[in-house]
Amino acid sequence: MIDIGVLRTTLMECGQWVDGDLNNGRIVRVANSFVFKEPVVNYSADFPFLWDEIKAPVRFGSDRALAREILVRAANELTSDMVREAKTTWAAMVRKYRIEEARVEPLVTLIANDNWIEFTVRYVVDFRRRRALKDYLFSRILDDIDATNGKVALASATFELVGAPPVQVRIDPGTGPAAERS
Repeated sequence: MIDIGVLRTTLMECGQWVDGDLNNGRIVRVANSFVFKEPVVNYSADFPFLWDEIKAPVRFGSDRALAREILVRAANELTSDMVREAKTTWAAMVRKYRIEEARVEPLVTLIANDNWIEFTVRYVVDFRRRRALKDYLFSRILDDIDATNGKVALASATFELVGAPPVQVRIDPGTGPAAERS
């Protein structure tokens, strides 16, 4: 937010062509009457945290337990300060709004699909540090996966042809460009 006036509020726009909830440089002026017509999202009100997720595709045949351990350890270590603060802040929200408790500790879940197994790391983050924390998490996770010496490998959308018949090429010496030059 840049300014709150009598008739309008001036904001710095986030998103559009810029990822990670970062400012894109456009200034938006909103009539204050708009607040009474549409919902208003405020990241910094009572709970200045968001839940964010990272998806990690892991190759079939990788050590799943080790992969999960890497993800859990990275998420716990890199979010521990925010988790403590989020717990306290969420407790105040529970008292104020009489809502249910929420898990703010990181959570790692797993699904399998046709191409790989996919871990999802869900974690709480201060809304101002979302992009930076995602960068730290990905960097840490990639470093830790590299250190497994192949026990855990990330998957990608590559294709392997399996069971293709052998290809035989026969060139008749009496035809083709070489024969025409003679």
